[in-house]
Amino acid sequence: MLAHFCECYFDLSGPILCPVLGSITPLLIPNSSIRPIRLIGMCVSLITFLYPPVPRIQFDPTTAKSQFVESLRWLPYENIHLYMGIDGLSLFFVILTTFLIPICILVGWSGMRSFGKEYITTFLIREFLMIAMSCMLDPLLFHVLSESVPIPMFIIIGVWGSRQRKIKAAYQFFLYTLLGSIFTLLAILLILLQTGTTNLQILLTTKFSERRQILLWIAFFASFAIKVPMVPVHIWLPEAHVEAPTAGSVILAGILLKLGTYGFLRFSIPMFPEATLCFTPFIYTLSAIAIIYTSLTTLRQIDLKKIIAYSSVAHMNLVTIGMFSWAAAALSNIQRIGGSILLMLSHGLVSSALFLCVGVLYDRHKTRLVRYYGGLVSTMPNFSTIFFFFTLANMSLPGTSSFIGEFLILVGAFQRNSLVATLAMLGMILGAAYSLWLYNRVVSGNLKPDFLYKFSDLNGREVSIFLPFLVGTLRMGVHSKVFPDCMHTSVSNLVQHGKFH
Repeated sequence: MLAHFCECYFDLSGPILCPVLGSITPLLIPNSSIRPIRLIGMCVSLITFLYPPVPRIQFDPTTAKSQFVESLRWLPYENIHLYMGIDGLSLFFVILTTFLIPICILVGWSGMRSFGKEYITTFLIREFLMIAMSCMLDPLLFHVLSESVPIPMFIIIGVWGSRQRKIKAAYQFFLYTLLGSIFTLLAILLILLQTGTTNLQILLTTKFSERRQILLWIAFFASFAIKVPMVPVHIWLPEAHVEAPTAGSVILAGILLKLGTYGFLRFSIPMFPEATLCFTPFIYTLSAIAIIYTSLTTLRQIDLKKIIAYSSVAHMNLVTIGMFSWAAAALSNIQRIGGSILLMLSHGLVSSALFLCVGVLYDRHKTRLVRYYGGLVSTMPNFSTIFFFFTLANMSLPGTSSFIGEFLILVGAFQRNSLVATLAMLGMILGAAYSLWLYNRVVSGNLKPDFLYKFSDLNGREVSIFLPFLVGTLRMGVHSKVFPDCMHTSVSNLVQHGKFH
């Protein structure tokens, strides 16, 4: 029994509890000692990412069962258990979370002079909540954790935001996510009353009536659609990105936007297959509108962050098209859902890197308005090269991380609905247009010394921040086989529960 306890602890509880312990330690250090606070935050985040028996090393991709499972009798009277584990769906989201947090701490390294320990504590608590939520196999506790995640983000925007409207943006972000969560909570309580449990493994084998499925699906959709976000509940995202600090935008784009699509995959699709099939045309319509509308809106934006934020909305709605594109063969379904997961992971890298590029410019020139930039290739050649690479990756150039995911999604969409696929392709063309337009306006042309007067290329810290994103984007684009191999069995199990074939 002791050996089993140690195995469970070091396999899953370690990466979860490490950020919790690390978030407490800086609070015991005075604010004047900023250097040890920085080092503690960076060391804790790196230990979490490089944890020796971290699940990605011992993960068995040949089984669909949840691995490194831990169960705790939390509320035994109500038959509610803290049930956690990792499968092919959640593995890479855990890795993405632990990868981005050290980056965020390094981004704020030089600006961590005021509220330094609070900055470290907030990001480490955010890491704990995201890892625990990704591993949670209980809808009720998943809901509790997913609605706790916006709290640190609310603090990040409100305290370390960059403009006067940061308080308004923080409240708008928080209220949007809170509004949708109310319906999801009511749906989970209804499930608990009907089945007597919230254990996902039991709920996947429970048959709900078609009318009950539709009701529950709508309730879950109200929460997940806001987090994707889907049109018309996307308004909070551009404002939150504009007002958030660079590290906040990285977390928002890299992790938070995956909550909605992950929730669809984990709960809505396998638990309510008939309702999912019924609402597929509705999802197609909203996603297609979102892709075209946000792509056209992006062409008219003048703020660098808003351009990338609207681009993120278009990419995430392409993910929803892939998740709901069902072909006749089960293998095709697996490829489509796998393509959606690949695009989510790729978006977490590429979009985060683009926000980091905007952060580099803002740190030097204190503006994000496009009209003030031009000719940076002559003064910042290294930055211009990196910015060009991630611009191409955002366009899904073959050889970069987004290409395979988008290709699989579009193939599945064409088999299911050629009109939706055509609109999605049009959105990709518009995406290439605004990506090249943005790069041309910022990097090419003549310098504007009347507005920009301090020129310096990337320093060593900034190069070390971009390097992991470069490697990850190329790794996923050139040799992506490891990702489908790890998630194939879990996605097959999802397809089986969803009765797609």
